[in-house]
Amino acid sequence: MTKEVFIKDVMAKPTTIAKSAKITEALDKMLNAGLDPLIAVNNNTVVGTVSRQAIAEKLGSKQNSGIAPTAIHVASVVEEEFTSVYPDESINVLIPLLQQYKLVVVYDTDHKLIGQVSAGDLLKKYQPADDLDGAIEKAVTIEADERVVHLRRRMMDDNITRFVVTEHEKYTGIVTETDVAIAMREFRKQVDGNHQDHRIRNLLVKDIMSTPLISVEKTAKVADVVATMLKKNISSIPVMEKGKLAGVVTRRSLVNAL
Repeated sequence: MTKEVFIKDVMAKPTTIAKSAKITEALDKMLNAGLDPLIAVNNNTVVGTVSRQAIAEKLGSKQNSGIAPTAIHVASVVEEEFTSVYPDESINVLIPLLQQYKLVVVYDTDHKLIGQVSAGDLLKKYQPADDLDGAIEKAVTIEADERVVHLRRRMMDDNITRFVVTEHEKYTGIVTETDVAIAMREFRKQVDGNHQDHRIRNLLVKDIMSTPLISVEKTAKVADVVATMLKKNISSIPVMEKGKLAGVVTRRSLVNAL
């Protein structure tokens, strides 16, 4: 008989950020811990989550161009919608929840925060039994010389969080909401508010993308793909087939394939 697995068997220690903290502190914490999102708290009470995507949108907003990144608080980017479970519940309840949420909060019976579960935590224990095909999603590409302002517009209008970057008909990198968040923070630090509108129009995708491109072949084993994601602290990997881009695999798409 297979031993039943509970949420307490896969949950991780909760990583929190105060609602009153600066978003730059939240971003640094996410990058250092390899997490996305963080649990936002106010007086030890969970009030929501804060994601890299939300920070990227906040820092890239024209209406915030005159505000220093260190003056913007987590409270302004908290997403209040989240879900919770108890540690003694079956792990089976996690799969549909993580198909909808990036993070599941774990409370004890006294409603005290004791843990969290992300797609990465679940994938350490459970992975799709089939080949990689069932977890491949459509990949979206963007030219390396495209302007970052156009990249951000596509991200927001089409709800796309990652693009594979092409240059001279080659795949040279990937650009995600993480790259945008980091680039916008550094841009705000270095460029005076009066000159930002002009200077940001000269910022290109190739200036902020992550390179070299980490990719896998379509024939790769699921376990190897998951191991690479966890080791590199990345949430997605482009999939290649005979030198062509076949799609992309994400932590969430792997959970969806369970």
